[in-house]
Amino acid sequence: MIVRPISGPEELGLFTRLEYVLDDELADDLAAGRRRPGWMWVALRGDRVLARAAWWSRGGDTPLYLDVFDIADDAPDPDRLDVAEQLLRTATAAVLPAGAEPPEYNRFLPPGWRQDTATRQAVEDRMAVLGRTGAQLFVERLRLEWRPGTAVPAGSGRLAFRPVRDTGEITAMMAAVLDGTLDAHSRADLATMTPREAAAAHFDGELAGYSSPREWWQVATLPGGDPVGFVLPARNDYNAIIAYVAVLPAHRGRGYIDDLLAEGTRVLAAQDVPRIRASTDLGNTPMARAFARAGYVDFERTVTMTWS
Repeated sequence: MIVRPISGPEELGLFTRLEYVLDDELADDLAAGRRRPGWMWVALRGDRVLARAAWWSRGGDTPLYLDVFDIADDAPDPDRLDVAEQLLRTATAAVLPAGAEPPEYNRFLPPGWRQDTATRQAVEDRMAVLGRTGAQLFVERLRLEWRPGTAVPAGSGRLAFRPVRDTGEITAMMAAVLDGTLDAHSRADLATMTPREAAAAHFDGELAGYSSPREWWQVATLPGGDPVGFVLPARNDYNAIIAYVAVLPAHRGRGYIDDLLAEGTRVLAAQDVPRIRASTDLGNTPMARAFARAGYVDFERTVTMTWS
């Protein structure tokens, strides 16, 4: 058996002998620097691909996610999980700095993955191998989508909207809405950071990198001008998204989240986008219900594992 990275884009055909929903993005990711050949590994026995792994970044030198980890599910090899573990350990040691905590693992799955025997077994096999290296389940998230032809949700008319003034305003509001958050990533951040530090890290690590106009970002206000919440419509490298939506703690429980989602959806729908994506934790039932009321469908799930 040989465990090695691919030599370059010319070996994408080899890498994609095992299939996953991200395969169509790999060539563009390599060209844009979001992936590197040295971050894309395969375990080979002869010309058969037994397992593969790949990391992703926003273009930096350090991977942010392990988002491809596949095993030849139909292989008869009794040691195929051992092979996958050897691949993961070898690749991780080569890709990450010595002693570094591995970035989180994300896997996209169909909504009913637990009900399909083959899909569930494949997921459990991957999680078992990751578990051997110290990873634990962190959270499962809903992936949501609004599609053209769906009615753009109407606001109640109770709120006015204006663009976010500056970085200071939005990070202050992001810090404020962390009070009582149900989001697993935010709760983990708050275990080691103050709300303001967590908001700044979120802004710098994700929101600051979007190239879409910040004029799309909206603050909702009462008639007297007091802020109620905010919604941040944006584009990432792949889709139009609702990057962040939240109601300030003092104004929760009045249905304002529906107005915020309506405004964010309206902003993006006006750009004639083919779809709008969003996500929320499976356990965040109030937010999931708000997206459903706004016409978003649960089209996929994300399972996240971490080594911390």
